[in-house]
Amino acid sequence: MRTNFACFGAVLLGAVFFALSFPNLISTEGFPFFAWFALTPVFWLIARSGVKACVFWGALYGFSAYSLFNYWLTAFHPLAGVIVGIVYLVYFAILFLLLKTAIIIFQKHGYLLQWALWMCFEYVRTLGFLGYAYGVIGYSQWNVLPVIQIADIFGVWGVSAMVAFPSAWLAAGERGTSSQQSLRLYARRSVEAMRASFLPRFLPFAVWLAALVGTLVYGFAAQADYTDAKSVSVSMIQQNEDPWIGGAAQYRKNFEKLRRLSDIALAQKPDMVVWSETAFVPRIYWHKTYRDDEVSWLLVKDLLDYLQTQNVPFVIGNDDARREPDKNPNAAEKYRVDYNGVLVFQKGEIVDQYRKIHLVPLTEYFPYRKQLPFVYSILEKADTHFWEKGDRLTVFDVNGVKFATPICFEDTFGYLSRDFTRNGAELIVNLTNDAWSKSLAAQMQHLSMAVFRSVENRRSMTRATASGQTCAIDPNGKILAMAEPFAETQITASVPLSSKISFYTKHGDWLPRVFLGITAVLFVWGVVRKLWGKWRKTF
Repeated sequence: MRTNFACFGAVLLGAVFFALSFPNLISTEGFPFFAWFALTPVFWLIARSGVKACVFWGALYGFSAYSLFNYWLTAFHPLAGVIVGIVYLVYFAILFLLLKTAIIIFQKHGYLLQWALWMCFEYVRTLGFLGYAYGVIGYSQWNVLPVIQIADIFGVWGVSAMVAFPSAWLAAGERGTSSQQSLRLYARRSVEAMRASFLPRFLPFAVWLAALVGTLVYGFAAQADYTDAKSVSVSMIQQNEDPWIGGAAQYRKNFEKLRRLSDIALAQKPDMVVWSETAFVPRIYWHKTYRDDEVSWLLVKDLLDYLQTQNVPFVIGNDDARREPDKNPNAAEKYRVDYNGVLVFQKGEIVDQYRKIHLVPLTEYFPYRKQLPFVYSILEKADTHFWEKGDRLTVFDVNGVKFATPICFEDTFGYLSRDFTRNGAELIVNLTNDAWSKSLAAQMQHLSMAVFRSVENRRSMTRATASGQTCAIDPNGKILAMAEPFAETQITASVPLSSKISFYTKHGDWLPRVFLGITAVLFVWGVVRKLWGKWRKTF
């Protein structure tokens, strides 16, 4: 009974520490220090549980941790939080089983394999259809600039490796005790066990400590001075509205608000003006070209007339709908195909467009309609707006400034900003709508990942959002300016441009792939060695 109580306590403590490490309801910036030991209860729990129990505790931890961390998902859709919770329930059940296996096959140094497994897990879960980067432990350090500079070599994964190691190391030193004791005796024997096991674990700790010192030295030395660098002035408009809510009358009010805020920004003589993701509704290209709805066309015409009078380019998020019979043969739908797009205008004319490549699973994209028709039907009935994936890594070249425009949570994935940078982008311009979350913590969690894209590629980033966090970030990851969240406002910031190619930009996510390779070899070798030992004892 006492053991189960202790295990439940470890799950709760681990989930709370995990959630607090990131921006949360208590602190909008999070408590990054907690992350350095947030996983200790997890590794402690696994060491003291049986194989079957680990599956249960893993499921409970996964659901609890992400329910606390991503509590705001229910605002997107009542099912969203439940779906993510269930997904991570399954993920962590499998992960805990693997982590338990690691200390079975390598009893003395299994904690090192556990650490490597955790790194592999963080990387693998960002891949594929259900790829989701929220909760990667390295992102907790987003505002600790000396720690995150190594991201230009290792990506966020290097920071995760530094942060996750102490938890595995601490839990390994305390394995010699039993929870079937009084609290005082348990605490005393825990300290004794850690002392006794310190020497065998000294070398890995010394290596980690040296790496931490190196990280900090590099972190201070790598922060460049961009005072004399070429710069561009960007005005970011924050209308504080979820643009999809409302009908024709509300869409016009939103446009008038965007125009008013833009006029204020234009007085500061920016080089470009940026509106957020799908800031303008209705569909600009569609209604300009086909004019099948007079009210929508008149609103689009007012926008184009306004843009025609401007001397600076406007970067606008919009549903970029086109007639494409090969992708939508349904004549009743007028062959319309929708893309979550960014349109760049000069003098009222579209210069070029970018279409979102990495769509949000289940809410923007579901590729298994034929295989899982019942799921697709449920999503359709829930009024899910499906988009078509884009197929071009557009780098805009406007007035000598080369920039890319990842949309919404695309800036949470390192590979995409890296690809844009390799294609010549000197600036990353993110357009986001997090207004639906009605949560400052959600917006700050998103921002915390965006900061890493700047450091990884040594590129400035500007973020124009519907309700926050609208800001400018320099290549060191420093926030230069940020608008007040949940306010109708605009900010204009001058950000440095860079053409430097970092090690990460050249080589991408090489570190987690090294972890995957080493972990796979060690895991197979350990299992085979264990089975061989049992076979020899039998015969």
